[in-house]
Amino acid sequence: MNKKDLLSVADLSAAEVEKIIAQALKIKRGPAPQSLSGKILVLLFEKPSLRTRVSFEVAIHQLGGYCLYLSPEEVGLGKREPASDVARVLSRYVHGIIARTFAHQTLQALAHHSTVPVINALSDLEHPCQALADIVTVKEKKGKLKGLTLAYIGDGNNVANSLLLAAAITGINFRIASPPGYAVKDEIWQTAKGLASHSGSQILLTDAPEQAVKDADVVYTDVWTSMGQEVEAAIRRKAFARYQVDNRLLSLAKKDAIFMHPLPAHHGEEVAAGILDSPRSVVFDQAENRLHLQKALLIQMFGKVGRTR
Repeated sequence: MNKKDLLSVADLSAAEVEKIIAQALKIKRGPAPQSLSGKILVLLFEKPSLRTRVSFEVAIHQLGGYCLYLSPEEVGLGKREPASDVARVLSRYVHGIIARTFAHQTLQALAHHSTVPVINALSDLEHPCQALADIVTVKEKKGKLKGLTLAYIGDGNNVANSLLLAAAITGINFRIASPPGYAVKDEIWQTAKGLASHSGSQILLTDAPEQAVKDADVVYTDVWTSMGQEVEAAIRRKAFARYQVDNRLLSLAKKDAIFMHPLPAHHGEEVAAGILDSPRSVVFDQAENRLHLQKALLIQMFGKVGRTR
């Protein structure tokens, strides 16, 4: 039997993304179907997490499944045991693997050797579950996706990569402003251009935050220094000094523009103090929607029709 992994947002078709978004919003309004009854899923994490771990564990539980969490110390991917062996062993025990890794290559190795589906819960290349939950939030707040403009300010990191792909699939215009040397990966940009040609999305790469934010419907930022990049923190703070999202920059967006951040946030660094608590911020709704998106995703990948609670 063929299995389907989710390592990248681009692994999903436009129809699948649309279905997952609709399902997530439906689940948020009502009881969770017991679609994972009898299913066992494992969270295999190389990196610590708040939102990713808790939202997946709660989602699996509320869908009637059983969740195992394996910490870095328990497995030691690539150190104590190679990813290929871990994948083959876990495939004999569980119905699916949800992996949070440093290197995307580790995730690819797990998927290659696993006989059960693998979900990317974050790698250095992509963060598809975050980006899909972000799209759910935009749809919830704006009532539509196609034709909206999302401005991303800051590092072309894993979140930016996945958000670009999600926007290109759904017809959201995507503008990203990053300092030279910190743009999204070229392979992601080229994939997004192909997706955008089908959806009608317009994508723009610039080094000018003001150009990106002008008349945008959504303004989005993320930390300048991600986990594992701490030694670069001082260099990055200097490079990103003019990329802070503050009231001046937000004033260039549409009057009803919303502000988004995947968290954790460095208040006073990539986002000015007070912005997360401003009326424009939907950051904590965005965090909540990780739970509902992941339920919808799990139902599509592992679920079966069943009763509701």
